[in-house]
Amino acid sequence: MLQSKTIAAEVFCLNYKIDYNFLQKLHDYGVIETSNDQEEIVIPEEQLPILEKMVRLHVDMDINAEGIETIYFLLQKIEKMQQEITQLQNKLAFYES
Repeated sequence: MLQSKTIAAEVFCLNYKIDYNFLQKLHDYGVIETSNDQEEIVIPEEQLPILEKMVRLHVDMDINAEGIETIYFLLQKIEKMQQEITQLQNKLAFYES
């Protein structure tokens, strides 16, 4: 079984100069997933792009964790709607031809 690569939450926080509590809030709000690995909180590699995006919003625009939670879920809704639009356009193109 392949194990996914992870990064220690503490290391991430040190590299990005963010408070660990901010990371914990994002986890509590369901924005990111974390796991425990031998008494240490780790972040799966596939979570890093979204986490980096949320950290930039927090640092560059001074948006708190609650605001980031809202932004994250709105972005997910937009992405889902875009996928539905693409599917509908494909169906429409099929029936038009």
